[in-house]
Amino acid sequence: MAIASRDLDRRPAVDGGAPAFPEGLPLTRPFTPDSAQTAADVVKIMDGKQMTNSSFVRAFEQRAAEYLDVRHCIAVSSCTAGLMLVLKASERSGDVVIPSFTFSATAHAVAWNGMRPVFADVDPQTLTMSPAALERAIGVRTSAILATHLYGTPCDVELLEDIAETNGLRLFFDAAHAFGSKRGLKPIGGFGDAEVFSLSPTKVLATGEGGLVATNDDVLAERLRIGRDYGNPGDYDCRFVGLNARMSEFHAAVALRSLETLDERIDHRNLLVDHYRRALSRIPGIRFPYLREEDRSTYKDFTIMVDSVAFGVTARRLGLALADEGIDTRRYYSPPVHEMKAYKHLAVSGRDLPVTIEVADRVLTLPLAYDMTEDSVLRVADAIERIHRFYESRSRSPRVMHGSTRPGDVA
Repeated sequence: MAIASRDLDRRPAVDGGAPAFPEGLPLTRPFTPDSAQTAADVVKIMDGKQMTNSSFVRAFEQRAAEYLDVRHCIAVSSCTAGLMLVLKASERSGDVVIPSFTFSATAHAVAWNGMRPVFADVDPQTLTMSPAALERAIGVRTSAILATHLYGTPCDVELLEDIAETNGLRLFFDAAHAFGSKRGLKPIGGFGDAEVFSLSPTKVLATGEGGLVATNDDVLAERLRIGRDYGNPGDYDCRFVGLNARMSEFHAAVALRSLETLDERIDHRNLLVDHYRRALSRIPGIRFPYLREEDRSTYKDFTIMVDSVAFGVTARRLGLALADEGIDTRRYYSPPVHEMKAYKHLAVSGRDLPVTIEVADRVLTLPLAYDMTEDSVLRVADAIERIHRFYESRSRSPRVMHGSTRPGDVA
């Protein structure tokens, strides 16, 4: 991809060149199983007259438990509902230590339970919860830890488990991104007291909407099954304040079909990430979250970190320039949770979260989908390289920019 900077065919769209994807390249596309097979499953459900808590849900829970190598899987309506129920069923109160660099639902589940989120910083390499920062965040009111396997990258689970055990804390994982991830040879799902997965459309295993709680704790599993049905064990004498968090038979049917080819899709995503890394690694100012060689990530998201000085423009501006190329991006996760309006009342100092602040300023998530090709990846990487060259040349010799302009659009 040698660059001829003034060649009209090599100009980025922000400089008046042709967009890399005039047809548009979405951030992701949900995998959907064979429609004929799924339609046959729907007919069975309709004929059986049971639309929830029946054979497809039970079959999915059993198959998922086998896949994750855990004793119990409890299907729920969403990952958020699963997180809420896990905290409720654990009968804890007080503070829960979470990362701020995560999706808002991690904190929402804590707040909905009347507990207080306490934010711990993330590791600068993996972007998952830092064990050292976790230890600093634990206080006398702390009763639980809720860490996130970010983008599908497994946390340092062994150290987090040691810290939880030493301090007498329950340890839960927001594993929304990680159904299919592995820590060494062990599937994510069996660590801590429980792990909660998302099955929403942006996930590698998608059912439309849905979630799944995995645990080896028999007592917790039973309380979760009761909790997803209002806290009602069957006699209408609710044992605690639960939710209507049941998964429908239709969603379970889609989940079962999607499980059949899950590993193939994860392997393909990892291959695409390898292509991304090779193509982007030579561009100044681009780096990637670290994944141990022995671990596996689902790469629910492929996120890069942009050093604006070395690259020539900020991550936010790069995202705008890629939009001109027809390339959809997101900034997972900017703002971090502690900066959101919903959590401003906690008055968290950024000085306590220096890595989170820095990373949130630099992240940009690029397109990655089950049906993307190596060619699409290389076209995205080429667009990023052309954008870098453009802004780099402007910083050396300012000139009038061709094509679209934006207020303050300078390197």
